[in-house]
Amino acid sequence: MYFGLKVIQRLLLSLLLAIAMLPVYVMTVGSLKGNSALFQIPPDILPFAFTLENFKSLYGMKVFQWFSNSVIVSGLSTILTLFVACCAGYSFAKKNYPGKNIIFVILLATMMIPRQILMVPTFVLMRKIGLYDSLFGLILPAAAAPFGVFLMKQFMQTLPNELIESSIIDGCSEIKIFCNIVIPLSKPAIGALAIFVFMASWNDFMWQLILLTSRARWTMPLALANLMQEKISFVGYQMAGAAMASLPMIAIFLGFQSYFIKGITVGAIKG
Repeated sequence: MYFGLKVIQRLLLSLLLAIAMLPVYVMTVGSLKGNSALFQIPPDILPFAFTLENFKSLYGMKVFQWFSNSVIVSGLSTILTLFVACCAGYSFAKKNYPGKNIIFVILLATMMIPRQILMVPTFVLMRKIGLYDSLFGLILPAAAAPFGVFLMKQFMQTLPNELIESSIIDGCSEIKIFCNIVIPLSKPAIGALAIFVFMASWNDFMWQLILLTSRARWTMPLALANLMQEKISFVGYQMAGAAMASLPMIAIFLGFQSYFIKGITVGAIKG
């Protein structure tokens, strides 16, 4: 009876996985098919007769330059956010100073403000400091991520205080404790936060649309939106662009997957 239930569970999970992966399969195969194959009835989505013409056409349209812009913006946003979140999270979790709880409550309160409301003042600020229509204007606001600080603070609170106290007795400096003890032990939370921040920055279409005007500084979301308009009847081009835009997110998730799962497990056990 137990074996039969396990088989049924695996079959259901396999079916759900196949349904979830079907759009990814169609996108991948469609990006390697000619446009005429996708307009057949039924469409030719069999894994045969591949061509790279769609990607060659995208290369001529400077899509790879826009892809590089997205990688730069998302990568630097992730690094900057992790740095700020780790430093602030450690401060809130392991340090005592006047007003710490009040500052943390104010930080939590900012998480309740809809991001759409903050776009106008952020845009005005970026314009005044000369970061309008620049990639760094997309990167800098990402550092002020209250969710990242909250996540790191909650995780670092679970780290044993005895480790830090014994390190202080051994004569370790604050920077050495932070870099050699706190950061290595916080890798699960850092991995999870890296996935969240990278994906959010990569897909932040609205903020990129507001801040960027120069075509040379476009990111992949803007390029895909433009591709949908200019090449509305070229489905192969669109799928090739979507496949390119998906690759970094898939790579980031697979690269940090073990840390992500471990972070959720550790948080569940210690919670």
